[in-house]
Parts: sequence; C-alpha cells; structure tokens
Amino acid sequence: MYSIHNRTIIGILPAEYIHTTIKVYAKCLRPDIEYKTLSITFQTTCREVVATLLSKYKMKHRDPKLFYLSMEVTVRKAGVRTHLPLDEEARPAVLQSCHPKGDSKFSLQTRRGGLVKVYDSALNCNSQYKTLLISAKTTVDELIALLLTCSNNKERVEQFSLYEVCPSKEQQRKLHPDDRPLHVQQTWLPNLQCHFLVRRNPDYLPLTRRKIFWTSSHSSTKTANPTMQLSKSHMSLLPLKSQDDKSSTKKPVLRRLRKLFLHIIFYVLCPFNFYVWSSYVFWM
Repeated sequence: MYSIHNRTIIGILPAEYIHTTIKVYAKCLRPDIEYKTLSITFQTTCREVVATLLSKYKMKHRDPKLFYLSMEVTVRKAGVRTHLPLDEEARPAVLQSCHPKGDSKFSLQTRRGGLVKVYDSALNCNSQYKTLLISAKTTVDELIALLLTCSNNKERVEQFSLYEVCPSKEQQRKLHPDDRPLHVQQTWLPNLQCHFLVRRNPDYLPLTRRKIFWTSSHSSTKTANPTMQLSKSHMSLLPLKSQDDKSSTKKPVLRRLRKLFLHIIFYVLCPFNFYVWSSYVFWM
C-alpha cells in the first residue's frame, strides 16, 4: 500500500493506483458502529464511500441519497474546529492530504427524507408493495434501482417506469426518470389516496435484440428467395442485386467504351474513310 506522504510515488503513479486509508465515523448507521476504516484511492468520491459503507453493513434497503460525508478540520494553533459538508463528487483522500495527519475527521451524516409506498409486483411477483424511506433528491430511476436491489432483481432500470396512480379519479401519469417521487407525493391531496406503481416498459428493446448482424458475400446459406438477403440490421430485408445483374449492367458500358475507342482510332488513321468506320461500328 502506498502512503499518502510518499510524494515521489504520488508524482509517478496515476491517482487511481494510489491507495490510502480514511476513518469514517458512522454511528448514524447503527449505535454499535463507532467508525470504519476504508482503503480508497485518490479517485474515490464521497458517493462511492457511502455506497461502500452501506454494502459492508448489508443495508441494501437504505437510500444512499439519505447519507452524506462531512469533514471536521481542526486548526491546532487556533484551537478551532470547522465542520464542512462534502459534495457527492468530492474526493476524501485528496482532501485528507491537504491537512496534517490527525487534523481531519470524516463522519457519515443523514439527511431528512420521507416515506413512499410503491406497488412493485412488476419487479417481484411475491411482493405487493414496499414502503421505503428516501431522500427528497432521489429520482425515479434511483428509486427503481433501489427497488430492484431490494428484490435481488438483476434487470435493468430502463426496463421499468414509475407511475402515479389516482384510483378515485381513474387517472395515472408516467413520471420522467429525473422526477423526484417525494416532491410529487407532496402535491397529492390527502383525500385522493394516490400511490406509485412500477410497470414494465413494453417498448423496451433488450441489448441482445439490438445487435447488428452482418451478412457475408461468401455465405453458403441458401434462402428461399436468392435475391432477398438480410441487410446490416436484422429489422429489415433489402433486395440486393445478384452478381449476374451486376455483370449485365457492366456490358453496355464496356460496349460503348469499345465503340468510342474504335471511333478515335479510325478517325486518326483513316480521316477520309468515314463511311467504312460507321459501317464497321454499326455491325459490332
């Protein structure tokens, strides 16, 4: 493991190969957890640190957007401590390297959130609905990803959409992937009894069906119609010209070129014998 204080190695190796350790105090996860020491690189972001902590303590049902890292910096001479909330893209290892050892401390903090009830039988036939605590910043796609993780479902987020359903008015609306369900839920009137519903996207095309198939001119496969072959995309059939058709189109062009060549020869060699040349070309 490369030390943070080894400036020579840091100057040579890329940041993603240099490892250091940080200590994260995470009592907000469980009372019995005081801190966790993690090995990270100089490219690791705060978002990745939060995801690592949730994974290590098997809290897959917790919304990562509910947590963030803060940094406590101590100025020893002045005896001042400063608490700084860190952005998701901030890099703890880089920030730690800017201060003397022991003068910085990372802590896991929680944000305020709200409960949402989502009917998710489309993800798991054995589940009717799930109630999750999510952040106000959590988007529709992030909520679906969290539901897939809770159901141990390996399918892609793009295969599903989230709807807000109002049974009393017989209305429903498909939410945009960047919409925030908690904000949407706050607009509901209490007497309408609306809820969220996950549905499959019927127009989703799996990656296996998006592959582009290439046809080879040397293929020995015989089809019912030899003039019809698969084009580059398997979604359409394009009539392709056969080799005989291509050769037949070349014959008139060659014949005209040969006549033009003979015309030039006869015109140069026999400029006064025009009738002989014209009769010769006519019978070719």
